[in-house]
Amino acid sequence: MTISNHFSQVVDLMLMEADAIRVTASRLKRRQVKRAIELLYDCRGKVVLIGVGKSGNIAEKIAATLTSSGSAAIYLHPSDALHGGLGILTSNDVVIALSNSGETDEIITMLPYLKHRQVPIIAIVGNLRSTLARIAEVVLDASVDQEACPLNLAPTTSTTVALAIGDALAMTLMQAKGLTMDDFALNHPAGQLGKRLTLKVADLMHGGAETPTIKVEAAWLEVIAAISHGGLGAVNIVDANGHLVGIVTDGDLRRALQKIKLSDLEHLQSGSIMTHNPIVASPEMLAYDALRLMEDRTSQISVLPVVDKEGLCVGLIRLHDIVRSGL
Repeated sequence: MTISNHFSQVVDLMLMEADAIRVTASRLKRRQVKRAIELLYDCRGKVVLIGVGKSGNIAEKIAATLTSSGSAAIYLHPSDALHGGLGILTSNDVVIALSNSGETDEIITMLPYLKHRQVPIIAIVGNLRSTLARIAEVVLDASVDQEACPLNLAPTTSTTVALAIGDALAMTLMQAKGLTMDDFALNHPAGQLGKRLTLKVADLMHGGAETPTIKVEAAWLEVIAAISHGGLGAVNIVDANGHLVGIVTDGDLRRALQKIKLSDLEHLQSGSIMTHNPIVASPEMLAYDALRLMEDRTSQISVLPVVDKEGLCVGLIRLHDIVRSGL
C-alpha cells in the first residue's frame, strides 16, 4: 500500500467514526436521554463510572469531564469494586456503566450489588438485548455497525461513540446547572483558560517597595537612577499625594535625551519627559485584560501603571510578567 493510500485510509476511517456518531444521535430515544439528564441533575452524591478495558478508559475520561464541568464523578474499576471498592457507593450516587457487549463479566457480577444499594444505573451499551440493558434504568444505544479496525475487532468506533455520548451528557448537564466561565475556571486554575479568568493584575504586579516611583519635579538623573534601581524599564511619576500623573519608560528617556540641547540638561525634569495620562490598569483587573490593553493597539506598550479606585499609584505591571505567567 502506498503512502497516498495510507492517507486515504486515515481519512476514510475518521469519516466512518464521524458517521457512526451521527447515526447514534439519530438512534437515541428522547425519553431515555431526558431521564439520564434528570438522574444526573438530581444526583445528591456523585456519578460513578464503571467499565472494563477500553470501555474503562472511556469511563475514566467521562468521569474527568463531568468533574471538571461541575459534577463530581469518579471512575471505579469493577474488579476493585468487587474487592471492597463498592464501599464508596451510596444510594445518593448514580452509576454510568459502559459496555459494548453489555455482558462484561465484572459488570454483570456487580449489578445485583448495585441494585441492592438502590443505585440508579445509566447504561451506555452496544447491545440493547444484553443483561446490562435489561437491568439498567436508562439505556443509551451506543451500538455501531462496524469498528474502524480492519479486522472489526479492536474497540474503535464503539469507544468513540460511547465517548461522544458521555461528553454530550456532561456538557448538557453543565448547561442545566448553569455553570459559568468563572465556575469552570475555578476547576482549572493551572490551565490557560483558568488563568485568563482568575489571575488578576494584583497577582502579578510589582507593588509596594518594588514599585519605582518618583515625583514630577525629579531631575532626569533621578529618573535614570529610579529605572535602574527598579529594574522594570519604567518609573511611575506621582504628585505629592501619591496620585499618578505619568510614567517614564526607557524609551521616553532615550527620546527626550536625543532631542534636548546639552545646555538644557541641567533643568530636565521627569515632568517634561513623562507620558501624561498613561493607560493604566487596576489591581482588580484580569491580567488577561491588561495583556489585551497592551497588545491590541497600533503601537504596543510593554508596561502599565497600576492605580487603585482613588487614583493612587499602587504598582506597575509589565507585559513580560503576564506572558511569563502562562497566559
